[in-house]
Amino acid sequence: MEPKHRLTQFDLTNIIVGAIVGADIYIASALTAGLVGPFSIVVWMVAGVFAGIIAMVFAYCSFYVPHVGRPFAYVSAALDQFYGFLTGWSLWIAELMALPVFAIAFVLYLQSFVTLNLEGQIVVRALFIGTLTLVNIIGVKAAGRFNDILTVVKLFPLILLILAGLLAFVTKPEAVAANYTPLLPLGFQNVAYAVVLVFWAYVGFEMGTFPASEVEKPRSTIPRAIINGMAIVGLFYILTNFVLYGIINWTVLTESKTPLVLAGTILFGTAGAAVMTVGALFSVSGSDESGMLGTSRLAYAMALDGLLPRIFARLHPRFGTPYAILILQGAIAFLLSGYGSLSELISFSVFNIAFAYLLTCIALIVLVRHQQQHLVGQRILPLIGIAICTFLLYSTTLSDKIAGTLVILAGIPLYIYFSPKEDIHHLKRLFLTEEAVLLRQVEHQNRYLGNFIRLLHIAYQRILTRIRSL
Repeated sequence: MEPKHRLTQFDLTNIIVGAIVGADIYIASALTAGLVGPFSIVVWMVAGVFAGIIAMVFAYCSFYVPHVGRPFAYVSAALDQFYGFLTGWSLWIAELMALPVFAIAFVLYLQSFVTLNLEGQIVVRALFIGTLTLVNIIGVKAAGRFNDILTVVKLFPLILLILAGLLAFVTKPEAVAANYTPLLPLGFQNVAYAVVLVFWAYVGFEMGTFPASEVEKPRSTIPRAIINGMAIVGLFYILTNFVLYGIINWTVLTESKTPLVLAGTILFGTAGAAVMTVGALFSVSGSDESGMLGTSRLAYAMALDGLLPRIFARLHPRFGTPYAILILQGAIAFLLSGYGSLSELISFSVFNIAFAYLLTCIALIVLVRHQQQHLVGQRILPLIGIAICTFLLYSTTLSDKIAGTLVILAGIPLYIYFSPKEDIHHLKRLFLTEEAVLLRQVEHQNRYLGNFIRLLHIAYQRILTRIRSL
């Protein structure tokens, strides 16, 4: 079926930006201060380049495997279903580990308004995860105009912080220089681990890969959209952190659990702290809600393929959502939110992500061998991607390596047990058609920075039309 509207370069760029930028900036910025100090700026740049290269690998995979996105499909097509399962399994574990991160962050930022004891924190985490799980089961969607308002609420604090911070730098450059001196006060020993933690903020670009048949001139459009999208995200992240480390000394940031609230206080006083806190609470909630949805869909797709328990593919009779897996992952997220720290959860998540990305890079090497296309860099990019993934795997902690390897290996008996089962063909067609994939991916245009860029584009087009009519 030929789609009525093919995605332009702007559409795809917007979706990629929306897929990546969420509440990560409120979380990851706090984790590297005590590891590398103001050198974090360089770490954000390096992690952005790493993510951009792997994103190009995904883009080329989507070109060669045009029927559906995501690493599970790419690896299955290039190698076989077993390796595809390991890819999907490790990616699901990685996404599952990220869910409690936002619950922990929500409590941290909420305490800028109200002090919570241990019991209060547990109750808030339970309400936070339970409410978002219920929202995903019911399938509530924000109306377009309301979502536009939420976009402003989420991004306004960060944009205000960037503008006010850059203005402060112009008026007091000596203060900025002092906070950035020395640039690397703790040496290079923690740089690799800092890259692991920051790389997590760029994860999500795989959600922006599309079946090539859905895109106008895919050979040129997809790579350009990937480059443009990653450049926008990288600039946004780098500017935010440049301001953060310029107005607050890294030794002070090390002691802060909510550094952006601290930055808002310095620039705007109590009102600034309140604005940053509200933005963080909305962003964290939105990111976790979206994360729950994406994580459940991945498990649902694997269950449709007969690779996970059939109950994971069970849909709610009224709302048509995979409620069983949503409830299960909500319960797991709540338990992990009480036993893991932000850095531990993120690092373990990145270990599993890097494994899935590693198999995807290998898949592209195989796909290229059987194709006549000649895409720019299609042979060298997967090799660089393999090196990046290996670096990320090596740079995680020893406990991450041991636990991550055991979890990945635990997927093998699951595959052996479930793979002979017949998949649910009629549900699979509904979930994995190009039209269904397109609809889900376009949703990312309405998230955070992606939606903000869309609104700016609409305003620009209207102004241009008004000028031409004069």
